[in-house]
Amino acid sequence: MAEKGKYAIGSFSPRYTPVIQAVLRAAQQAQSPFICQISQKELERYGITPKEFADEFYACLKSEQITVPAVLHLDHTKTFSVIREAIEAGFTSVMIDASEKPFEENIRISKEAADFAHANGVSAEAELGMIGTTDYIETDNDEELYTDPQEAKRFVEETGVDSLAVSVGTAHGVYMVKEPKIDFARLEAIRELTPVHLVLHGGSGVPAWMIEKAIQLPKGGVSKVNIATDLELSLLEALGRTERMTNAELKALSPEELNVGLAAVEATVLDKISNFLGSKDRAADFLF
Repeated sequence: MAEKGKYAIGSFSPRYTPVIQAVLRAAQQAQSPFICQISQKELERYGITPKEFADEFYACLKSEQITVPAVLHLDHTKTFSVIREAIEAGFTSVMIDASEKPFEENIRISKEAADFAHANGVSAEAELGMIGTTDYIETDNDEELYTDPQEAKRFVEETGVDSLAVSVGTAHGVYMVKEPKIDFARLEAIRELTPVHLVLHGGSGVPAWMIEKAIQLPKGGVSKVNIATDLELSLLEALGRTERMTNAELKALSPEELNVGLAAVEATVLDKISNFLGSKDRAADFLF
C-alpha cells in the first residue's frame, strides 16, 4: 500500500518500554500505519527481553485503543536464538543481519532465517551492503559498503526475504562529520532489479527532501524507513539529560518527569509521519 501511495511507513524504535506508549499515541493521532521495532543490541543495551518489549507493545495497543495498523518488528539481529525468542513473544517480522559476512555466507544465513520466519508465519528482512553507524547502538561497525544492484537481485531471489535493507548513503546514529547523501541512482537500480520492499535504515538526521525523494522515485523507492536516534534525543533533551539510561532507570522516573519525555517523543514521531514519511491519514488504506 505504501509503494502504491508513494509514502513510507515509519519503523520507530522506542528503545525503552515506557516510550512505546508515546509512539503508538502519535501514530493513532496521525492516523498512520506504524511499525514498532527494537534491535538485538538495543535489547542488550537497555536491559530488555523480547518478551518484555512485546508484552508492553500489546498491552499499549489495548490500553490506548489503537485502531491504526501497528506491527512489531525485530531489527538488526545476529543470533537465531533471539529471533526464535522474538517470534515466540509475538513479533510479526524479524531482521537477520549477516551483512558483515561474505556474500555467499550472507545468502546462506539470511535464507535460513527467512525460511524459519516463514515457517512461523512471520516476515523476514535482511541486509545487503553495510550501513555504517556513529553510535554503535543498533550495529557495531562503522564500515559502510554500498549495496550492489546486481548482487541485490541474486540475494533476494536466493534468500526469499520479504524486504531488503539497502546501503545507499545513510548511517545509524547522529551525523557529526559526514553528511547523509543518498545515492538515488543506485537506489533506482536496486528497485529495478528487485521486487521486494526496500528499507532505508538510518533515517534520523536525514533531510526531509532526501527521504521524500527516496520514497517517491518514479518506479518506486523505499517503503519502510527506520528511525531510532531522533526519538531518544528528543526524550533526553526534554528530560535535561545527555547520557542514555537503562530501561529500569527510565521506569524509575516520577510520572510527571516521564510524561514530559513521552510528550517530546510523541511530537517527534508526529513530525516524522507528517513531514518526512507522508503516511499521515493513510491508515484507511489498510481497511479492506
